[in-house]
Amino acid sequence: MLILTRRAGENVVVGDDIVISVIEVRGDAVRIGIQAPRSLAVHREEVWLELQKANSEAASPSDDAIGATLERLRARADRPNDPPRG
Repeated sequence: MLILTRRAGENVVVGDDIVISVIEVRGDAVRIGIQAPRSLAVHREEVWLELQKANSEAASPSDDAIGATLERLRARADRPNDPPRG
């Protein structure tokens, strides 16, 4: 981890196209601005963690959903000539 000291109005450059600006320092709070390409997602850490959790949950079906799908597949296997239901 790189640790820097910056004052309001000063910047940090990351790579060729990311600029982090210190906008204001007030007590324990620091307001920063981030200039980055639109193709690069920039989130507060707590938002990013929630996105990761939601993506993980969406990619991992529940046991109930797996069971229901298996039941539908078994029922369909018992009736091979029935058209599929959406």
